Amino acid sequence: MDAILADNSDFKVGIKHKDIKIKKPALEDSTQNLAPEPLGVVYKLRDINKELVEAWAKEFEGYERVIVSEGDIFKNAPAADAIVSPANSFGFMDGGIDMALSRHFGWQLMDRLQEMIRTEKNGELLVGDALIVPTCQQFWGKSDRNSCWGAYNQGAPIKFLISAPTMRVPEDVSNTINSYLAFRAIILTVQQHNSKPGAIPIRSVLCSGLATSVGCMPPKKCAKQMKNAYDIYEEGMRDDLRNPDSLGIVWDHHRFMQSSSEFGEFVYQEDS
Repeated sequence: MDAILADNSDFKVGIKHKDIKIKKPALEDSTQNLAPEPLGVVYKLRDINKELVEAWAKEFEGYERVIVSEGDIFKNAPAADAIVSPANSFGFMDGGIDMALSRHFGWQLMDRLQEMIRTEKNGELLVGDALIVPTCQQFWGKSDRNSCWGAYNQGAPIKFLISAPTMRVPEDVSNTINSYLAFRAIILTVQQHNSKPGAIPIRSVLCSGLATSVGCMPPKKCAKQMKNAYDIYEEGMRDDLRNPDSLGIVWDHHRFMQSSSEFGEFVYQEDS
């Protein structure tokens, strides 16, 4: 499948056709094995929860590659190369927003995700980790089922699903930093994907609230945690948190993200 997905020109060809050609790299092309330049990925944060949307807008104000909007994740929603499934650690996509994803892409996507979890993650995708699964939506071609898709994601196919658990099993995780861990996993997994030679690049990611539904994460806390993950792992800020000199700073940062009252930029006050 990776070989088929490696060429953008194949997007216009339905998977039912037999004339998809797998292009082999020319042996004399020494650039084929070079890692591509890092991409500026646009994160499109969208949810029906008005309070969460307002919190995102406040936290990510001035960030050019973060776009916030309110509404359904599919209908009248922006186009994107990938969409996030904030699932559980076992890949069951039969509740909440995951149910909407399964109905949109088909139950085969959950089956393929669970197979990847079994074979690549020993049966459990932990919070703080993520997997990318091709949806194959771009190969479906025209049918009565998708003839009205112009109203969904600007009529553009979503090529990948990013499964990033926000909880091991469905439960209240409001006192955790699971929104931070999940968004960190999304960012790093997309970066790793884009660094692979020949991979179809992910230039945009559509993401709903992380742990804000079943997980009961307060909207402002979710937005704060996602912003911290973005600053550290996408913007490359806060080297003091990526490479801490002591446990004190990461301990205080952890408590800052757990707090429902502390907002703004995290400032470490080292004991004198």
